Amino acid sequence: MNNKKILGWEMFGILFIFLLGAFFHFIYEISGFLKPIALIGAVNESVWEHLKIGFWPAFIWAIIEFFTFGKRAKNFFIAKGISFTLIGLLITGLFYAYTILTGLESLAIDISIFFVAIVAAQIISYRIMIIKRYHRVLNVIGVILILANLVVFSLLSYFPPKCPIFLDPVSGGYGIVK
Repeated sequence: MNNKKILGWEMFGILFIFLLGAFFHFIYEISGFLKPIALIGAVNESVWEHLKIGFWPAFIWAIIEFFTFGKRAKNFFIAKGISFTLIGLLITGLFYAYTILTGLESLAIDISIFFVAIVAAQIISYRIMIIKRYHRVLNVIGVILILANLVVFSLLSYFPPKCPIFLDPVSGGYGIVK
């Protein structure tokens, strides 16, 4: 697969992840609060739930990419492992940085941060995938990162620790709020 095609897939992925993430923000409520949907959809307004709606669409997109070209792309797993992790780190870091520095919270800034995190993650994913040299050890690390993301994003909405990142500022609760 040539680099231009990979770039095209990664750039289209920005739109896919952003739009599906926006939908996943509301899917739990739309579903009538079905507990299985809490796996992928935001169950409250905590920072954690906004990380989750970045992760799951990126993971779904990566599955589509894997079956389209990922088996032929060098370093696919490390690219995706890093990109999934980067989305969460950027959203968290940028959100807390601007809210601490300004004392404000803005929906427009939050949405912009979500978009910027996705763009950065997709660009980094592309840059890693096109590296000419295949790195088996790094791809194993990528699989471990992907599995770690799957585990934490599968469990922590159902069993959230009492940490600020999991606190719903609207209800004052954690995880699935009544």
